[in-house]
Amino acid sequence: MFALGVWAAFCLCSVVNATYGRWANSLHASRANEVDKPTSQPHIIFIMVDDQGFRDVGYHGSEIKTPTLDWLAATGVKLENYYVQPLCSPSRSQLMTGRYQIHTGLQHSIIRPTQPNCLPLENITLPQKLKSAGYSTHMVGKWHLGFYKRSCMPTQRGFDTFFGYLLGSGDYYSHYKCDSPGMCGYDLHEGEEAAWEQDRGIYSTHMYTQKAVSILARHNPKQPIFLYLAFQAVHSPLQAPARYMERYKSIPNLHRRKYAAMVSCLDEAMRNITVALKRYGYYDNMVMVYSSDNGGQPMAGGSNWPLRGSKGSYWEGGIRAVGFVHSPLLVKKGTRCKALMHITDWYPTLVTLAEGTLDEDQSLDGYDVWESISEGRPSPRQDILHNIDPIYTKAKNGSWKAGYGIWNTAIQAALRVGDWKLLTGIPGYSDWIPPQTFSTVLLANRWHNERVRWDRGKSVWLFNITADPFERVDLSRRYPHIVKKMLLRLLQYDKTAVPCRYPPKDYRSNPQYNGGVWGPWYSDEDEEEDENDNALSNYLGRRRRKKKVKRRGKFKRKA
Repeated sequence: MFALGVWAAFCLCSVVNATYGRWANSLHASRANEVDKPTSQPHIIFIMVDDQGFRDVGYHGSEIKTPTLDWLAATGVKLENYYVQPLCSPSRSQLMTGRYQIHTGLQHSIIRPTQPNCLPLENITLPQKLKSAGYSTHMVGKWHLGFYKRSCMPTQRGFDTFFGYLLGSGDYYSHYKCDSPGMCGYDLHEGEEAAWEQDRGIYSTHMYTQKAVSILARHNPKQPIFLYLAFQAVHSPLQAPARYMERYKSIPNLHRRKYAAMVSCLDEAMRNITVALKRYGYYDNMVMVYSSDNGGQPMAGGSNWPLRGSKGSYWEGGIRAVGFVHSPLLVKKGTRCKALMHITDWYPTLVTLAEGTLDEDQSLDGYDVWESISEGRPSPRQDILHNIDPIYTKAKNGSWKAGYGIWNTAIQAALRVGDWKLLTGIPGYSDWIPPQTFSTVLLANRWHNERVRWDRGKSVWLFNITADPFERVDLSRRYPHIVKKMLLRLLQYDKTAVPCRYPPKDYRSNPQYNGGVWGPWYSDEDEEEDENDNALSNYLGRRRRKKKVKRRGKFKRKA
């Protein structure tokens, strides 16, 4: 009997030990799985290219060979009704904030390297949102959103790492930039310091590609990553390695030949990035967005043909961009998306894809357009405020009378509502310029182009962009009632605008006072004073807008 009891106790202990062992092992395995478990959040790879013209990609009929871009777009979704801003800083600010320029105070021109100005700090950026959703955030390439104080730098605005340059352009090999005579400096940074040690004199497209690949190689693909790769290419100066130039000997125009070589190098970089995404295990759970920041510059080899205008203008050639999305997660691949889209839409779209949160008090101007891209559904966006610039040169023939007493048409502004597009003031360079492939005249006043002579003296234009994407038929006199409606819409937007931030040059920005490097020049005391000034100007701006609304209300009642 005693032996039977001992045997029973031994069996019970064995069962308990075995059960505990299995439980402990399963607990350890579950903890390990939590770390190694593949993320349900997609990896986000955002490629921003600089000054690539609408025509300068193979699938838009270019003579420039872009097999990688053509394949990525053909097996993804081509965005064929996609808009950006006409210049660098404005497009990048709207990508980072999801807000129009009039709502950040950056509605005029670009952020100059000598200005004490940057993307306003009160705006929560896209990388900050993704970081709070659990993403590792990395930036490689062009910033161009201001750097006069440390708090403006990329690593202070949501990026874990930054390797790139702060200005709008520079030499592709030496990374030096002169803003004006005597204002020259080095502009390559790792984090918040000059990257002297990382600089090997490599062509920037190759250098930034290598850096992006190394980030992908080091990161664990089971954890979500946001990689913002903002190439310097194909912005001027026109520089390209000789082996890419060899491919375009048949192009007599030297600027176009160099530009074509730069685009080919960029296409090769995209192939290397795609190979790395597959090699390191990101590809199957990845969303890649490709976008130009503005239209091409014909005087620097670019082409927007057959669209009207160029970089820096509000004609379609300045704001309609090359763009596509490539991802195995797309429902309908190999399609063309004609839904209306704007660069502000990436903010809510990507944050929602990343399972992040959008705050109601952010007052975003962008829309979540993922279903439009992935499934071909109608766009939630009905209009785009291209901009209202209160500082830009006023049109001599503009007036309140031309704007039916609703709007002063001397002011540069552009608005899209449905099929209709309205422009006022001076929209910018307005010719149609075919690719200058066979022209041997460089930077001349005379181009092989179509000059616009019949609309001189105008300050209002109206186009049906769906029917007339090349802006050849002005309908402003035929449909005055539509012009009036759109001017009223402009007025509504203008009421929500914040004061324009465009400070004068600060000579303390000179790199010679900063070890020969472009970088922050404000001290802690300057930053504190600057914050107080900003708070005061924001308060005064709000008071001015309230008074303006009251005055308009009184005027309407009297009328």
